[in-house]
Amino acid sequence: MTKNRTCTPPSLELELEDYNPDPTIRVVMMPKDSNYMGFIFGGVILSYLDLATSEEALVRAGRRVVTKVMREVDFIAPVEVGDWVSFFTRVKSTGRTSVVVEVLVVAHRGERRSDLVKVTSAEVVFVAVDDAGKPAPIMGPDD
Repeated sequence: MTKNRTCTPPSLELELEDYNPDPTIRVVMMPKDSNYMGFIFGGVILSYLDLATSEEALVRAGRRVVTKVMREVDFIAPVEVGDWVSFFTRVKSTGRTSVVVEVLVVAHRGERRSDLVKVTSAEVVFVAVDDAGKPAPIMGPDD
């Protein structure tokens, strides 16, 4: 990682090592997504969190997925207008019809985006579905 970078909390640097170095999605936060104080609405972050984790689940499941539950979404730092927000994902486990995805959400701040702030982390459970919207088995790599 970059030497001229600061992480809040300092343990964020180690947490990031457990995820792919490239975020599943990265978004620049705009004024339209903020309240009057310039902080991004939690619902906006939740929407992107669902999008990023569903992409990870889709790849693993090999078919459409639906969100079943979001666990332990705890907003620990505000997101500001102008922040880059990265959503780093990884598959935690796979069941017969389900995929559990973990996400780490990080705001990048400053002129060089070198100040990293942990915004939240969560675990999201998805269920693979068939064309009728019924639970369906996870597809193997050869399906």
